[in-house]
Amino acid sequence: MPALILLLVVVALAVLLLFTQWKTREIEARYPPQGRFVDIDGGRIHLVDTRPDGEEVGTILLIHGASGNEADLRLPLTGDLKQLGFRVISVDRPGHGWSRRLGGHADASPARQAALIRAAMEKIGAHEVIVVGHSLAGVLSINLALDHSPFVRGLVLLAPVSHPWPGGIAFYYSLTAMPMIGPLVTNTIIMPLALYALDSAIAGVFKPQPMPDNYSERVGIPLVLRPASFRANSQDVDMIKDFVTREAPRYGNITAPTAIVTGDQDAIVYTHIHSYGSARDIPGATLQVLPGIGHSPHWAQPQTVIAAIVEVAARTQAHAAAKYRPESQVAESHQKPSS
Repeated sequence: MPALILLLVVVALAVLLLFTQWKTREIEARYPPQGRFVDIDGGRIHLVDTRPDGEEVGTILLIHGASGNEADLRLPLTGDLKQLGFRVISVDRPGHGWSRRLGGHADASPARQAALIRAAMEKIGAHEVIVVGHSLAGVLSINLALDHSPFVRGLVLLAPVSHPWPGGIAFYYSLTAMPMIGPLVTNTIIMPLALYALDSAIAGVFKPQPMPDNYSERVGIPLVLRPASFRANSQDVDMIKDFVTREAPRYGNITAPTAIVTGDQDAIVYTHIHSYGSARDIPGATLQVLPGIGHSPHWAQPQTVIAAIVEVAARTQAHAAAKYRPESQVAESHQKPSS
């Protein structure tokens, strides 16, 4: 009897493995790359580079959060930003969408991902950008502003993850991030279970707003269910709390003009900890809390987010003018008027 049970388990796992492999190929055929690939040391980055029809007024770098890909920010924001004259680059974080990472668990570090993305941007001639980061990419965007400050002219954080919080993470993230069990689970049972739960999980992200029409298909959310992508996503989430705990004391060193846009009904990230904490700790940061809005303000109120980006762009110009103002003019401006 034990031998029969073992045989049934092996057969079941083999069937699940074959199903996962078949479904992975189907998903990749349904959601092909939408942009270009940039090869860098340590991986390959997929990005969509959208340029305005006329003169460029600046470059916006869009970085998506957990369980997503570049299309999550590109679709609601890029068209209007292009019309305003911005070059807009939406990027798949390493290990997500169609970007590859070669460093395993080490590439889950936001600092490592920041370095890889910066390298890709330099390779395509984007040397100064305004970074827009959503959710889990909040701390990655903050790290870019800290460790790559000449590269980041401005910073816009959308419902960011930025500070340590009470409690932990969902158990399946920790499970699938583990070295040996993780690959077994992601290659067998995750695909059928996740396909069943996908719509309800997405709905929870947008709550209390309804999920946008045909959102999963338009963005290609099933890409995250592929074993390598699901495991990369789990590794990212698994290490994020320790990372923000170490990183948060540095936020006072940020010099880039910063805006934070968040919802007061966010069911995914604690607004009062992360968004309010970022506004408190980042010098000069502005905070806009949208009443009745959940975790995706860029879908619920894209024009509000675009206005925040434009406002930061204006602040970066004033910031640069002040930074490079001749010392004699600075001294003169501080002199008291003669009586």
